[in-house]
Amino acid sequence: MASIGEEADKYEPPKTKNIADLEAVSVKQELMTRKFKEGTADEFSVEVIVIDGEDYRVPNSVLKQLKVFREEKPKMTTFKVKREGTTIHDTTYTVIPLD
Repeated sequence: MASIGEEADKYEPPKTKNIADLEAVSVKQELMTRKFKEGTADEFSVEVIVIDGEDYRVPNSVLKQLKVFREEKPKMTTFKVKREGTTIHDTTYTVIPLD
């Protein structure tokens, strides 16, 4: 049995990855909402997809662009997302259809 100190040394907090980390995403992938800091004044929620047990955040700007592509190309089945920028204030996302 490990000590609490040993467990603390190994502990990795759960992290939400980003949809731009994926090579391809199906338009049929289920979208879920995750709430953080629930019940506090700082409560917020994000949209995620879950792949292999990992959450990948889906920014609203990605959903907005994907809507436009699907209106023009309703049979589109996969896409990827390119992320540019490093901070929350200068990051932009570009949806790239793959089929």
